[in-house]
Amino acid sequence: MGAQPDLKAVKERQRRAWASGDYAAFGAPLLVMGELLCEAVDLRPGWSVLDVATGSGNTALAAARRSCDVTGVDYVPALLERGRERASAERLEVSFVEGDAEDLPFPDSSFDAVLSSVGVMFAPDQEKAAGELLRVCRSGGRIGLANWTPDGFASELAALFGRYAGPPPGLQPPALWGTEERLRELLGDGVASVEVLRRSFVFRYRSVEHYADVLRRDLGPTRQTFEGLDEAGEQQLRGELADLVRRFNRSGDGTMVVPSDYLEVVAVRR
Repeated sequence: MGAQPDLKAVKERQRRAWASGDYAAFGAPLLVMGELLCEAVDLRPGWSVLDVATGSGNTALAAARRSCDVTGVDYVPALLERGRERASAERLEVSFVEGDAEDLPFPDSSFDAVLSSVGVMFAPDQEKAAGELLRVCRSGGRIGLANWTPDGFASELAALFGRYAGPPPGLQPPALWGTEERLRELLGDGVASVEVLRRSFVFRYRSVEHYADVLRRDLGPTRQTFEGLDEAGEQQLRGELADLVRRFNRSGDGTMVVPSDYLEVVAVRR
């Protein structure tokens, strides 16, 4: 039996990684996923909505645009501050709260809807995180998720960087949240129904070199991986990244237009 990972250490490493770089800049194009998720959940004005692992607030802001009472929770203070800046710029009311997806700082049945866009799927303890989504959602409320699929570009990208970074042993892959089978295991009898739709987000960059530079500068986990490599290692990683992009790229020219599948999930709390 393999050694069990130190989940506290894993989360601390994750927190430091996401706090580095500029995720707000990297994640801004992903806001369309949050907008579509809010529509799929069919949010109603005045609902209390929680966005778990909100990052810099993409989905929280999308819910606020629909006249909901919104809270965004994340364990990276720097990302929450960027969310506050964005809410202020748009004159939107969002409460950004520091907290762990595996131990949400809210009472039972606090929210009409609980959302997460490519966020909660990265919690190390999947069962505990799923239990928290269920706990804070009221009976009859809705849980909406957007999770990368295992066979999509984003998950293959994570696997590529994981080979260089050396992920801790024993953790279940985050992309399991992007399978209907695992979702039903995680949500279990806590939901009365689960609807799943396979969607695709498209990464668009001027070139693969431009994308590599963005990953090195803005996305914390990939930035840290790059910083841990010598020049030869970085060039090797960039070469493998170019090969990966080439397999998915549909631009037909020198630009990067790469679709990445994800599951859009709407569940009704029992």
